[in-house]
Amino acid sequence: MDFRWWRRSFAGAFVSWVFFFLRFSCSDKAPDFTFVKEATSAPPVISYDYIIIGGGTAGCPLAATLSHGGATVLVLERGGSPYTNPNITNIGNFASVLLDRSPTSPAQPFTSEDGVYNARARILGGGSAVNAGFYTRASTHYIKEMGWNQKMVEQAYEWVEKVVAFQPPLMEWQTALRDGLLEVGVLPNNGFTYNHLYGTKVGGTIFDKEGHRHTAADLLQYANPSSITVYLHAIVHKILFRHIPGRARPQAYGVIYKDANGVRHQAYLKNNSKNEIILTAGAIGSPQLLMLSGIGPGYHLRTHGIQVVVDQPLVGQGMADNPMNVLLIPSPLPVEVSLVQVVGITKFDTYIEGASGLSLAYPLARRLAKSFRLILNQGDYEPFKVPPEAMAIAVDTVNAVVNRTLRAGVILEKITGPLSTGHLELRNLDPDDTPSVTFNYFQEPEDLRRCIEGMMTIISVVNSKSFSKFRYKSMPIEALINLMLTLPINNRRRHANASFSLEQFCIDTVMTIWHYHGGCQVGRVVDKEYRVLGVDSLRVVDGSTFHSTPGTNPQATVMMLGRYVGERIVHERYLSRRSEQKN
Repeated sequence: MDFRWWRRSFAGAFVSWVFFFLRFSCSDKAPDFTFVKEATSAPPVISYDYIIIGGGTAGCPLAATLSHGGATVLVLERGGSPYTNPNITNIGNFASVLLDRSPTSPAQPFTSEDGVYNARARILGGGSAVNAGFYTRASTHYIKEMGWNQKMVEQAYEWVEKVVAFQPPLMEWQTALRDGLLEVGVLPNNGFTYNHLYGTKVGGTIFDKEGHRHTAADLLQYANPSSITVYLHAIVHKILFRHIPGRARPQAYGVIYKDANGVRHQAYLKNNSKNEIILTAGAIGSPQLLMLSGIGPGYHLRTHGIQVVVDQPLVGQGMADNPMNVLLIPSPLPVEVSLVQVVGITKFDTYIEGASGLSLAYPLARRLAKSFRLILNQGDYEPFKVPPEAMAIAVDTVNAVVNRTLRAGVILEKITGPLSTGHLELRNLDPDDTPSVTFNYFQEPEDLRRCIEGMMTIISVVNSKSFSKFRYKSMPIEALINLMLTLPINNRRRHANASFSLEQFCIDTVMTIWHYHGGCQVGRVVDKEYRVLGVDSLRVVDGSTFHSTPGTNPQATVMMLGRYVGERIVHERYLSRRSEQKN
C-alpha cells in the first residue's frame, strides 16, 4: 500500500468528519431555475448590465438582488449545480465530497505552503454547499468596524434567514457540551440565537428538520427570472480592460470565459456608465483572477508574462486562515449524529465548538477503519505513546465505523482574527488551478496564546461533570492528545514535546476550519463600496475583502454582504436614473 495515499485518504476522511458528522436523508426537489444553464449553451458573444464572476455564497444573493434593479445580470460559475450532486443534497454522503479528487470535485482540494490540507468550493452556492452549515451573525462591533449601515445589515440578514436558516434540534451529546461549557465558566447561557454574544449559545443551521441543506443557491428563488442568466461550468480566464479618452483610469468592460468543452466565449457590459463587473469568486479566486487580468504586484505579473494594467502590490496580501485544533473523544455511550450546534464564545477570543457521530458509506467506512488501524499500529510516532487500554478503546471506536456508527465526538477551538497573515501567488495561468497560498499560522504570538487558552478550555470541558458520561475514564487527557498527534491530519512535522506542550501541540496539529479570507481587503485593494482601486466598473464582493473573519462562522455574513451591497448598487442605479430623467 502507498503510505502517502492512505495518509491523505485518512486525513481527508478525518477532516471531513470533524465538520460533517452527517447521517441525514433528504428527498428534496431541485428548484426549477429555468435561468440556470450549462455554459456550453451560451452564445459566443453576449452582453449584460452586470457580470458576476462566481455564483457562490456572496454571488447568488448579489445576483438575485441586482436582477430587480431594472438591469440584466449574468452569473458565471466555474462549478456545477448542487441539486444534481447526491453527495451534496444527501448529507449522509458528504464525506465523499472532500475525498473527491476528480477535476470537477465540488470541494477542490489543495494544501497550503504551511502544510495544512484545505479545500476550495467549486459549486453553485459556493462554500454554503460544502460546509457544516453553522449559521451565526457577525457581532455588532464587527459591523461597526466595517462601516456598514446597521439597519440595512439587519434587513439583509433577515432576507437571507427566511430561506436558509433554521433552529437545530439539541440532543444529548450537544447538550452535554453546552452544559460543560457553562460549568467551566463560558457564561452566560444565551440559549438559541443567531446573534454573536459572549457566553454559550446554540446557533442556527442551514439544514432543515429533514436534513436538507439550503445553500446560497436557494437565494436565487428571489431573482427576477426574466433578468438573470446563470451559466455553470463557465471558467473565467480574464477580465478585459480598455482606456477611454478623457478617463485617467482603465475601465473593465468584459470577460473571456470557457465552457466545459473548452470553447471560448466573451461577455461584455452593455453601454451604460453604471454597469459593472463584480468579482465574487472567494478569497482564493478573486485575488487570483485580478492577477490573471493584470491587477496585482507588477514584478510578479511580469514573471508570468501578464501585461500589467495596475501595479497593485496589495492584491494577494493579508491572506489569513483561522487555525483550528481539536480533540477526538471516544465515547462509552452511543452518540447522536450532530453538526456543529453549540458554541462557546470566550472573552479571550477563542470559539469552542463540537460535533458528534459519524456516518459513512460502507466502502469509505472500511477504508477509514483500515487506515486508522494502520496508523495506530505503525511505529513512526514513537514519542507519542498511547496506553494499551486507551489504544484498545481507540481501535474499537474506529472499528465501529464499519457498521456506520462511530461512538465519538470532537471538541474544537478556533481563534478569532487571526493576527497572523500570509500571501497568495500565481503558480501558472490556469484560473481553475489553485494558486500558491501561505497563511503563516501562529506567526503572531497572540494567536498562539489564544489557541493555548482554547485548548485548556476544551480540556476543562472534557474533564467536567456535565460531559463525563461521554468520555472514557481510562483515557486521560494525555492519551487524547497523543492520539491526535498520531493522526495524519496535516503535512506538518510532529515534535516530541507536543505531547506535553500545548503550544507545540497547537503548532503541530493545526488544521483549517475553511474560514480563510483576505487578498482583496477593504482599504487596500477595494474601497468601502467594494470598488477596485485604480480602475472603473469593477468591484469585489466576498470574503477576500475581510481583514478578519466575522464571528464563529462567516457564511451568514458573506450571504448578507451579497444582499447588502446589491441593495446599495440598486439604489445607486435608481438615483442615477432619476438624475438623468430630470436632466
